[in-house]
Amino acid sequence: MKVDDPVLLAEVTAAFHEYERALMADDIPAMDALFHDAPTTNRYGVGEVLYGIEEIRAFRKGRGGSPQRTLGRVAITVYGDVFATADAEFHRAGSARRGRQTQAWVKFADGWKVVSAHVSLEGETS
Repeated sequence: MKVDDPVLLAEVTAAFHEYERALMADDIPAMDALFHDAPTTNRYGVGEVLYGIEEIRAFRKGRGGSPQRTLGRVAITVYGDVFATADAEFHRAGSARRGRQTQAWVKFADGWKVVSAHVSLEGETS
């Protein structure tokens, strides 16, 4: 299995940064387009557990924007030609706590999509 094919790594990296742009702009249609449209797509957030794209969409529409943040270290790895992981550290404006984000990406006919995501903040006990 090839790891980090340069063309595929560039594709996933671009998709990751497009998601970050959409998140900071609260561009819900762009965020939705980058998540796999399926009941098997999940997202665990700092205060929510969402199973399926419909729960994810409802959460995004109801939250009124994402807390602003600055990315720290980002590690993206592509395994073969259809699977990738993206791990990122971030800092929210006004907080000293480091955040962490993990995304699993799969390449479908319509491009790279997040199929699973997890967001947490350092120091959480739950």
